[in-house]
Amino acid sequence: MTDSSPASSLIVGGAASSPRAPLPTLPPLALYIHIPWCVRKCPYCDFNSHTASPELPEQEYVDALLADLDQDLHAVYGRELSSIFFGGGTPSLFSAEALGRLLEGVEQRIPFAHDIEITLEANPGTFEQEKFVAYRKLGINRLSIGIQSFQQEKLKALGRIHNGDEAVRAADMARQAGFDNFNLDLMHGLPDQSLDDALSDLRQAIELKPTHISWYQLTLEPNTVFWNQPPVLPEDDTLWDIQEAGQALLAEHGYAQYEVSAYAQPGRPARHNLNYWSFGDFIGIGAGAHGKLSHPDGRIVRTWKTRLPKDYLNPAKNFQAGEKALTNDEMPFEFLMNALRLTAGVESRLYPERTGMPLESLEEQRREAEQSGLLQVEPSRLAATERGQLFLNDLLQSFLS
Repeated sequence: MTDSSPASSLIVGGAASSPRAPLPTLPPLALYIHIPWCVRKCPYCDFNSHTASPELPEQEYVDALLADLDQDLHAVYGRELSSIFFGGGTPSLFSAEALGRLLEGVEQRIPFAHDIEITLEANPGTFEQEKFVAYRKLGINRLSIGIQSFQQEKLKALGRIHNGDEAVRAADMARQAGFDNFNLDLMHGLPDQSLDDALSDLRQAIELKPTHISWYQLTLEPNTVFWNQPPVLPEDDTLWDIQEAGQALLAEHGYAQYEVSAYAQPGRPARHNLNYWSFGDFIGIGAGAHGKLSHPDGRIVRTWKTRLPKDYLNPAKNFQAGEKALTNDEMPFEFLMNALRLTAGVESRLYPERTGMPLESLEEQRREAEQSGLLQVEPSRLAATERGQLFLNDLLQSFLS
């Protein structure tokens, strides 16, 4: 499972030989912390999440997370953390005491940027809301609240355990707890959902005045209940109408789309996600967490951790399940599958800075994508056209070696 050999010296598509240059500067560094337990597994969820027992192993898991981080410190190279993201599962099932000990341990190992963004995923249930004040006191300064819908029949179909009233209260309580920056997670294209249903959910979310809204279409993923027992989803024409009308509504209320499914008020995009989409570095700790780390010599290595919580907590097993050094042939796709999700794309100079590869190595594929109308003809930027955003998979295929 492990491939840590030096990157190939061939540039994309077997073009002329060109060694990858050492990176002029290392990219920003973030930390992703995976807490894999939730109250109940939702039928659409394909994340590494597991139904929690009555007593969570908080102490043991925090110890394991810090030991896991210790093994990744060799790749930090004196950098500071620009952001931390607690994902899951439902990280807000953990007590403030446990998360506080974890954050303290992280900061002892890696310095925090003075303006670090620390995000915690939370559910709208009353149990989690009662902890919001304590989380804010720890230095957590951003919440991402998993609403999905405000309508009871839709929440029931999705297997969610909160109701619409709790969802509304969660946003209010987040603000009262001192969170002036929070995201609401909302789905569309739900079972039997009409255009009016979808816009009603969106209007309710906007009324709560979050700084950020993640609004994305329900998809049926393998290894989920919905994949094996698919619900009746809206027709394609309805899905298209929802997408168009929803984007217009969000724009009307000052939420700018900056990524395929992310909308933010001015100055409020998720810094952690922006780092991810612009090919920044991130350490991933926790059961099943993934990471991506750049090294001064030009190596870029993706890592993944042991997936099952019982194995992750087993001292006889390694935290890291595998790693892979990216080859030159893989670099264009790896970089662009993230960068082209951003509606504005990225500056072209970022490609050589973050990959060590010459921008000229993209020239042939770039020209073809521009001629097909999927990539903007803009020398200083790598950005999809509106059509390219709609057919992003087709655009990315252009850059596969």
